[in-house]
Amino acid sequence: MTEAQQSENKGQQTRTVAELVEEIQALTTEIQELYCLDAIPWIIGVSWGKDSSAVLQLVWNAIAPLPPEKRTKTIHVITTDTQVENPIVAAWVRQSMQQLQSAAKEQGMPFETHLLYPAVKDTFWVNLIGKGYPAPRIRFRWCTERLKIQPANTFIRNMVRENGEVILVLGMRKAESTKRAATMEKHEEKRVRDRLSPRASLINSLVYTPIEDWRNDEVWLYLMQWTNPWGGNNKDLFNIYRGATADNECPLVVDTSTPSCGDSRFGCWVCTLVSQDKSMEAMIQNDEEKEWMQPLLDIRNELDIKEDWEKRDFRRIWGDVQLFEHTKNGETSVVPIPGPYTKFWREHWLRRLLEAQTQIRHTAPENMRDITLITLEELSAIRRIWLEEKHEFDDSLPRIYQEVTGEEFKDPRPGADLSLLGSDEWAVLEEICADDAMHLELMAKLLDTERQFRKMSRRVGIYDTLEKCFATSSRSKDEAVKNAHLKRDLKTAVEQGDVEKVKQLTLADFTAPDTPVDTTNVTQSDLETKTWASMKFKNQQTKP
Repeated sequence: MTEAQQSENKGQQTRTVAELVEEIQALTTEIQELYCLDAIPWIIGVSWGKDSSAVLQLVWNAIAPLPPEKRTKTIHVITTDTQVENPIVAAWVRQSMQQLQSAAKEQGMPFETHLLYPAVKDTFWVNLIGKGYPAPRIRFRWCTERLKIQPANTFIRNMVRENGEVILVLGMRKAESTKRAATMEKHEEKRVRDRLSPRASLINSLVYTPIEDWRNDEVWLYLMQWTNPWGGNNKDLFNIYRGATADNECPLVVDTSTPSCGDSRFGCWVCTLVSQDKSMEAMIQNDEEKEWMQPLLDIRNELDIKEDWEKRDFRRIWGDVQLFEHTKNGETSVVPIPGPYTKFWREHWLRRLLEAQTQIRHTAPENMRDITLITLEELSAIRRIWLEEKHEFDDSLPRIYQEVTGEEFKDPRPGADLSLLGSDEWAVLEEICADDAMHLELMAKLLDTERQFRKMSRRVGIYDTLEKCFATSSRSKDEAVKNAHLKRDLKTAVEQGDVEKVKQLTLADFTAPDTPVDTTNVTQSDLETKTWASMKFKNQQTKP
C-alpha cells in the first residue's frame, strides 16, 4: 500500500457501498437546493482527471432531474490547457469537452464549456526558450502561476465583474495529500455552510467541494458504476490511469475493499518539479503504440539537470551578478547565482523541440499526427525577445526552423522581417571580436540600441540605455564576479560599522595602486558604483 493510501485510510472512516449511495443521494439534494437558491453563476474547474470528472458527473446528474424552467442558470465548465500537457491526456480533454458541449445542447442542460490558454507571453516555451528561464524547480516554480492559475483566475474575475459573485465547484479531496487536507481545514473555519468556503485570493467567490471526504476507491466506484451522462466512457479514463502505473495494473473497483490506482498523477510532459515523469514512462513501457512519445520524455529528462550552471549565464536576467553561499561536498563557497540559459542553449532547446515535433508528426498514430509542441505565435514571441530584448540581431530562429522542418518560417508579426542588421553583420562582428564573448555582446547591444532609437523623433533615454549596456556587458566574467565580491564585502563592512574596511575597499576600487590618497573623509559619492560615464570622464573631472 502506498503512503498516500495509508494516510487516506488513517484519516477516514471506511464506508460501505450502501453508505456511499446514501451520500450521493444527499449530495444530489444539496446540489439541487444550492443551484436553485439564487442567480449566482457556477464555475466548475475540471482537469478531466478522476476527481474533477466525478464532481462534474455528480453535478450533471443532480441538475438533470430539475424541470427545464429551473435549469436556467448557466454552469461554466473551465479547463486550462497549458500547451505542454501529456499528449494522451490533452487529447482526452479535448474529446471530453466536445462531448460535454454537444450533450448539453442536445439535452437542454445549462452547461457551457471554456478551454482556457495562458497568454503567449506566459507560455512555457516563450519563457524557457525566449527569455532563458531555467527549467522550473521548487525554489523557482515560475510555471504554475503563469500556465494554470492566471488563465483560470482571469476567467473567474471576469465573471465576478459581470455578475457580482460566483460559486466555484472543485474536485478537491482531503485524501489527496496531508497538505491539501490542512489547506481545506483552514478554509473550513470561515465556511458559510457545509462544503462552501470563501477564498481570500478570489474576491466574491465561494468554493464548493462536494466530494471533499471521498476516498480514492469511492471516486472510482462512482465513475465505474454510474453511467457517464454526456456520452463519455469513464473506462477510457480508467485505462489512462492504469496505463500510467508502472506495473500496468489498476484493479477494477467493485467494492470498498478493492484498492484503487488513484495515486497516478498527470501533468505537463516537461515538468521538472518531480524527480521523474513516472506516468509517461509507464505509458511508453506498457503500450507499444505510445512509444512515439519517447522524444518528449528525452527532452524532459535532458532539461532535468539539477546543477545546469554551465548552460546558464553567470548574471541574473537583468544583467547583475548576485552571489550566494553554495555548499558542495561539505565545502562552502560564495559563487554567482546562475541566470538564464545562454544563447547557445536557448537555440539548442528550440532545435530539440522542433526535431521532436517533426519526428512525432511522422511516427505518431494517425489521430495524433497533427500535434503541435510549439505554436507559431510562440515562435514569433521568442523571435521578438531574441531580437529586441537580447539584441541578437543574427535572427537565428528562422534559420533553425527551416533547417529542422524544411519549411520557411512565416512570422505573423507585422514588420518582423524588416531589419537593418542581420546574420551578415553578426558574422562580421564575431570576426572582429574574435573569442571575446563579452565584447561581442557589448557591441551587439550598442549597435542594436542605436538601431532601436534611430527612428524616434525624440531619442529620450538613449544615453541611459547605453549606460545599462556598459553596466551589464563591459566587464569580463572574472571582472564582473570580482566586482560583485567587492560590493558584497563593502555591504558587509557597512553593516558591521567597520569604517576602515569601508575606506580600504572603496578607495581600492576607485584609485590606481600606489597612488597616495587622503583617507580622512570618504563621502557618499565615493561609495556609489562606478559607471561608464564616470570612468570615461574621470581624468577630466579631476584636473584642476
